[in-house]
Amino acid sequence: MACPISLFCEVIIVIELKNVEIRYGDFVAIDNLNLTINEGEFFTFLGPSGCGKTTTLRALAGFNIPSRGQVLIDGRDVTEAPVEKRQIGMVFQSYALFPTMTVYENIAFGLRVRKMKADEIKRRVDEVAEKIRISSAQLDRNVSELSGGQQQRIALARAIIQEPKILCLDEPLSNLDAKLRIGLRGELKRLQRDLNITTLYVTHDQEEAMNLSDRIAVFNNGYIEQVGTPYEIYNNSASEFVCDFIGDINRLDGGILEEINRQTAGTGGKRLDAGKTGFIRLERVLSEPKEGCAGLTGTVEELEYDGMLARYLVNVCGQQVKCVEKNDGRAFFKRGQEIRLYVNPDYIMQF
Repeated sequence: MACPISLFCEVIIVIELKNVEIRYGDFVAIDNLNLTINEGEFFTFLGPSGCGKTTTLRALAGFNIPSRGQVLIDGRDVTEAPVEKRQIGMVFQSYALFPTMTVYENIAFGLRVRKMKADEIKRRVDEVAEKIRISSAQLDRNVSELSGGQQQRIALARAIIQEPKILCLDEPLSNLDAKLRIGLRGELKRLQRDLNITTLYVTHDQEEAMNLSDRIAVFNNGYIEQVGTPYEIYNNSASEFVCDFIGDINRLDGGILEEINRQTAGTGGKRLDAGKTGFIRLERVLSEPKEGCAGLTGTVEELEYDGMLARYLVNVCGQQVKCVEKNDGRAFFKRGQEIRLYVNPDYIMQF
């Protein structure tokens, strides 16, 4: 298993995208993209529909040829190399399985194309099936008889049996229901670690990206807004787009920001620009005082309770502020109740 990326490990760059531009006629889908991905990383392309994340993945895999720039794998320029020369396994959103074939035949298909011996094919199919938890009974079934989650496993098995250097996954869980998606996330991460394979994952689901990734690239209209760990992306967003796209957020305007400045003057805390919007995560808005915080009086307008958390919508100075509280046995605040919220200016982001 690869050593986690740290000061004690040598970081080996596997993929480099240099000044990549992809255009369709006059439309520039990707503009001057530069990115490096390290060996053994689970790296996610995250962004809304149409932002360029799948286009970039397809350029890496060889399905799109950049109009400018280079794609390098292990230092080798593969910008115009055919798909089969890149050592990349691909799992598509649609899975792209052969419905009239059995599970075994689907998984073995690529090996048979390479004219591998039958006994070696069987050994490798059995080995991959065990890793991905496909039973021997399922191997004999037609893929059309299987559920979406089972088909996703088959598509994954077919990709990794080729022993690729890089695994590309294009929204592989998007066709599944929410509960199944959550379960398969853990399996994907376990498998990636067990195989020690550099993995690129495309998704528009922020929670999925945060749960799975070692690093994330946040895409917006053909550009990368930020590259970082889930912690960095969430807590130290580099732009207003990233801040607003990742998770839920509060927007604080002039009146609240001025009051925070007034209360925290002389404490050494961050001074806020009241002429700009401030952004703060819901869990950073507290219902109990802490050192360095300003206290804001507001009225509870809405309450949502899901068993583990209570979510409040509070009117503060004519602005709606959201906060969350863990269910620790205390009585909940009620609609119409006046409460105090506490905010540390150091946790407010401005751009």
